[in-house]
Amino acid sequence: MAQRRGFTNIDLHLVKVLYTVISERSVSRAAMRLQSTQPMVSAQLKRLRELTGDPLLVRSGQGLAPTDAALDMLEPAARLLNEAEALFAPALRAGPFDAANSRVCFRIAASDYLDPLFLPRIVELLKHEAPMTQVELHPLSAEFDYRRKLASGEVDLVIGNWLRPPEELHLGRLMSDEIVCLVAADHPAATGRGGGRHWSAERYLQSEHVAPMALHAGAPGVIDEHLHAQGLQRNIVVRSAHFSLIPLMVARSWLVLTTGRLFCTRYVEAMNLRIVRCPVQFPPLTYYQLWHERSHAAAPLRWLRERVRDVAKSLNVAPGKLQ
Repeated sequence: MAQRRGFTNIDLHLVKVLYTVISERSVSRAAMRLQSTQPMVSAQLKRLRELTGDPLLVRSGQGLAPTDAALDMLEPAARLLNEAEALFAPALRAGPFDAANSRVCFRIAASDYLDPLFLPRIVELLKHEAPMTQVELHPLSAEFDYRRKLASGEVDLVIGNWLRPPEELHLGRLMSDEIVCLVAADHPAATGRGGGRHWSAERYLQSEHVAPMALHAGAPGVIDEHLHAQGLQRNIVVRSAHFSLIPLMVARSWLVLTTGRLFCTRYVEAMNLRIVRCPVQFPPLTYYQLWHERSHAAAPLRWLRERVRDVAKSLNVAPGKLQ
């Protein structure tokens, strides 16, 4: 009975504290996300430890690590918070969105592999039509678990490219792009020197390539996933977490970047670069916006997805120097 009386005193905010502290693995970061103070969150964590009979977070090196019991609580806590939002926030899901007067914060996670003008144009459009809103842009990286963050509501929308997008998420197709190679102007593939006129699949695979860091440990990425399916492997000598810096690396070396033509065309005129055909046939690079069921009917987020779609439609592939 004592345990039952204890659990009758648990409120929804305490569940949110539990989820946030475990997710952040830091009392100070959790306090910032909860717009609270570190002493208050520490006191709530102490209460949670008493209720669960588990330390929840323990020292690990320079930081904190969740216990196995804490990790087991993460998904039920997220589910409970999602169900509570569905129960108590119908106004968020119904009715028109007053863009001009809304102060909502839109949280978007996106890769930088697509057109470098894409995200700036989204921000431009949002600030024009909804000037009082806030925008958070999060990078997609190996450390960014976008599926969990969509499920928990930490981000509203994820934009990127996948051969097979996750089945549990809603998706909207934004655009498709031809896969090409970006090389320096003096690269043999662009000049025809040194056998470059015979820019074959074999020469392509043997060339030195630069590629982005994988989004997940052990994940090959869209380009290499397709190559592996054909029993092929390219010679990657540089991996970079900063995709926007890769064109400059290519311009000053004989590295080969394989990516969408739309991204490449934005750099050809500004740098000493050329776009050449890729001698290995790839399917089009398709970009999607992904969102969770929890936000599917929310009016502000429906409005956001429509604006993202409009920006994608407005982007046209500029004429490039395709060899």
